[in-house]
Amino acid sequence: MQAKEASTGTATTAPRSGLVGVDPARASAKEVGNHFAALARQVRAAGLLELSPARYYGRLAFNAALFLAGLVAFFLIGDSWWQLAVAAWMGISSAQSAFMWHDAGHKAMFRGRWATVMGMVHANLLNGVSFGWWVNHHNRHHSFPNNLDLDPDIGRRTAIFDMGQYPSRNRWGRFVVRHQRTLFFVLLVLEGYKMRRTSLVALFRSNLRQPVLEGLIIVANMAIYLTAVFLVLSPLKAIAFLAVQHAVLGVYFGLIFAPNHKGMEVRSGEESLDWLERQVLTSRNIRPSGLVDWLYGGLNYQVEHHLFPTMPRMNLGRCRPLVQEYCARQGIPYREVGLLESYREVATFLHEVSEPARRGVPVTTGPTAS
Repeated sequence: MQAKEASTGTATTAPRSGLVGVDPARASAKEVGNHFAALARQVRAAGLLELSPARYYGRLAFNAALFLAGLVAFFLIGDSWWQLAVAAWMGISSAQSAFMWHDAGHKAMFRGRWATVMGMVHANLLNGVSFGWWVNHHNRHHSFPNNLDLDPDIGRRTAIFDMGQYPSRNRWGRFVVRHQRTLFFVLLVLEGYKMRRTSLVALFRSNLRQPVLEGLIIVANMAIYLTAVFLVLSPLKAIAFLAVQHAVLGVYFGLIFAPNHKGMEVRSGEESLDWLERQVLTSRNIRPSGLVDWLYGGLNYQVEHHLFPTMPRMNLGRCRPLVQEYCARQGIPYREVGLLESYREVATFLHEVSEPARRGVPVTTGPTAS
């Protein structure tokens, strides 16, 4: 599948990094483009951007119950291989917890200090991931999704999304690329570990606003977590517990994030599309249901979330028909598919991108997307 650049004729050039960490719904039409400014007025008039902290209390209580149930089971079961089921449960609980730090990072749950507190509790303390690193990384992804040069989410993947990335891969990386339709999903078991590792690298490089505080909280997480696991379980069972929990967490993470942008339009270089086109053309929704909304933490409404990152997740479903109608009027393609179809599209895209590598076609360095 050859990456391409959409031509709309009415796009407004956006600054290279001017929207990083900025709420686009509060930005000027010059920054986000007239397309989005008009839609934002509709959405704001419907009250969908208003903060609703109280509506998160039930979700926070439910997540706390998930975690505490796993904790109680862990200490009651003791040194048994049945703990692997508890490990899987805690992996799911950790992923659900990640949705909370995600919403806190976007200030969709709380604003000001409480957003930071909530983020550090769920990221640093419960998951051992740097909240500060994640916010910076994720904001840049939101500003330039699927841009080979500007989206850090693309740069840290083992898989490639354009054959121009292939020459920079080492021998192992090239093997993964040749079989990435399958190995992309297999290697998701490492996603939780990779996030912890990248967080620690950011801490050691002092690339954070509060490296000491974040580091201390992560050390507390590791000390409490590892002490409990190795105190209750034999060494072999403890290692298996850690492996299963992080594998389940990584697969859950990966399956949530994979359909969001993989297989959608890939871009490179200075961004030329306005905010609305940039987000809609590179994002894919998964058709909603009660179960899908819970499993995906609202991220199945990926188009709406990318357009309005600060929107509380409870409002994304109500925003969806407004965005669909507006895109239809403007002739902007809006992609929404079923759950299984989304993964089929991702796998097909990865297979097509890596086809030249399997055929041994020489590739010059640098992205081929425009």
